Amino acid sequence: MLSAGCSGIKSRIRFVTVTTSSTAHAADHSSDDIIALVRELVLIETPSRDRDASALIAELVATHFSAVGGHVERVTTEAGTDLVIDVPGTGAPLLLIGHTDTVWPRGTLDAEVPWTIDGDIVRGPGAYDMKAGIVVMLETLRELQELPLDRRRAVRVVLVSDEEIGSPASGPLLAARADGAVAAIGFESPHPDGALKVGRRGSARVRLSVTGRAAHAALDPEHGVSAVDELVDQLLRVRRLTEDPALPGPVLCNVGTISGGARTNVVSAQAEAEIGLRFVDPDTEHRVLGALAALRPVRDGARLSVEVLSARPAWQASAQDADLLDRIARAGATIGQTVDGRPAAGAGDTNLLGGLGLPTVDGFGPRGGGAHAVDEHFLRSSLHERIALLRAVLTIPAE
Repeated sequence: MLSAGCSGIKSRIRFVTVTTSSTAHAADHSSDDIIALVRELVLIETPSRDRDASALIAELVATHFSAVGGHVERVTTEAGTDLVIDVPGTGAPLLLIGHTDTVWPRGTLDAEVPWTIDGDIVRGPGAYDMKAGIVVMLETLRELQELPLDRRRAVRVVLVSDEEIGSPASGPLLAARADGAVAAIGFESPHPDGALKVGRRGSARVRLSVTGRAAHAALDPEHGVSAVDELVDQLLRVRRLTEDPALPGPVLCNVGTISGGARTNVVSAQAEAEIGLRFVDPDTEHRVLGALAALRPVRDGARLSVEVLSARPAWQASAQDADLLDRIARAGATIGQTVDGRPAAGAGDTNLLGGLGLPTVDGFGPRGGGAHAVDEHFLRSSLHERIALLRAVLTIPAE
């Protein structure tokens, strides 16, 4: 189980110097080839819940990982195709976590966010979040193929298809996929200055659904029960709950979508809202979600449903996480890189692993910006820096 992976980390994982000859090997695969691989992935538009697109990119990615010695397992879920890839090496595997879905709908490439390269800046939907991160893994493993198995660490890569919607299908499987791993590294984007992410807010997506009773808004409004009015009152309750100063920690609350009603002359029979919540600590998370579950209708005749669509626990950095960060930093120092880390506001799949006690860091993707925005981009130079750093992390020194 995960606890076995957490114990004895100091004796089971070593990060070491990359020699001059090892670094020179990176030149064998040109920068243009590596960027071309990112482009290949970006040109397959993969919005969450698009199972056909998920299967298509999974097949392409599986082919590339097979070519670098990976044993690929395809896992079909209701959201798409996940990949679990084991690459042989020495010791317990280091878990590398990523996702193939993006927030962008099909057609974004032809409209808002075309693929472009402008000097060091590379743009495209999902390029930064997080297809360039997948290429960091892939290119590093390709470089490591020159080394014998006793010189490189065993790796398990897990790429899920529903991370951008909270991993409702793949999240429950992550613990099993992490079984036996010594530690986990997530390839989401780093902090703007390149610092890794150690600790992340918990997140939850909650849907409030109200059923009222339709009636003519002028002739017999007293026979109706307005679902829209009920929803508005419930959202005010939610606001009071999440802003309660008695809570142990702060809560970020965003009402992301609202829908309901049909006509202005009809008392609305249906209404719903989806709410995004962020938590710093587990106690606040439990209290708020418990209070939401206990909400009851304000109006006679109204029915209220509170559904948690997805939830990731708050991940508060542990001593084991700090130790893992320190080892990565020491590996970076051997190749002239300064590596730092600190908590992040956004949540991801590493919340699930760090929250379970597996030594974890995130943000190993290249620097850039504009995640989920039309100016999404990554820095070409940072892509190569991350490849070099991961190679240092995964290389085992000769005795």
